[in-house]
Amino acid sequence: MKNLSVLCVIFLGLVSSIAATQEDDSLWAKNCHGGLQEDYYQKSCPKAEAIIAHLLAGFIKQDASLPAKLLRLHFHDCFVRGCDASVLLNSTKNNQAEKDAMPNGTLEGFEIIDKLKAALEKACPGVVSCADIVAYAARDSTFQAGLGYRYKVKGGRKDGSISKASEAVQNLPPSTFNVTSLINSFASKGLSADDMVTLSGAHTIGAAHCPSLAGRQFSNYPPKSPLHLDDAYAAKLRKMCPKSGKTVSQLPMDAYTPLILDNKYYVGLLHRKGLFPSDATLLTKSDTQKLVAAYAGDRHYWATKFGAAMIKMGEVQVKTGKQGEVRRLCSRVN
Repeated sequence: MKNLSVLCVIFLGLVSSIAATQEDDSLWAKNCHGGLQEDYYQKSCPKAEAIIAHLLAGFIKQDASLPAKLLRLHFHDCFVRGCDASVLLNSTKNNQAEKDAMPNGTLEGFEIIDKLKAALEKACPGVVSCADIVAYAARDSTFQAGLGYRYKVKGGRKDGSISKASEAVQNLPPSTFNVTSLINSFASKGLSADDMVTLSGAHTIGAAHCPSLAGRQFSNYPPKSPLHLDDAYAAKLRKMCPKSGKTVSQLPMDAYTPLILDNKYYVGLLHRKGLFPSDATLLTKSDTQKLVAAYAGDRHYWATKFGAAMIKMGEVQVKTGKQGEVRRLCSRVN
């Protein structure tokens, strides 16, 4: 519980310095009592993690792009109202939910979470929360994609009942953020600059769409600028994402191994092949640049720190105990 205790201190300090509702203050303060545990379902649903791991292995065998989708789903969930599966809720007549916000327009993997939930409901009805399923699915996805080990994930998250598109827009860092904005965004969730650079390595798998480049392929930075794109890579991107005409639907975020969770994302950054402006910006600050170089040179070093950072992110502003519920269907409240 050490990581969660540290986060609570950060959260309470943040709450005192920002305008928050009384409801949010209460939830954040209650988080400091903890509630997450390793092997949380050992008695109530002992095969829960095994069921998720087994089913995911089969799904990923059929679709190698799934790990990136499920990893992104976890990130987008945790950055809005904490890791409470709010991103899975459907919009209603009177409310536009997170999943329908512009930053989440390309999110995928919802149907996989639904399949995992259905299997767990059959095995242990009303026991395993959707929020925990998202966290476990991200963990097992990273393992299947090549991380090399399964990092420990504590269970006990409860599902939230509030999901607002406006909050997704406010909390999710866009691909145009500079390094200072990225650091501030992660800090607001109790995550350090080191965590930010480490978690950015998730861009070593998956694909993006042309609008996410924000015109980066046409930028004319001086050759010695950290933001300068490799000329051949820029030319390739201009063909895939021209100013006018047909664009490709999928852009590999890693120029080398887009289906393998490794350190090649950082190698690409050093070779000026970072896809997003927010990737290249990691080279504009000396301490983040040094970390990029360290990760590029040592895959094991990055992989070890990535697991630790994922654990930390997965415990951001969680709801435990009576703060939430265990949804029967992940797409709607009970």
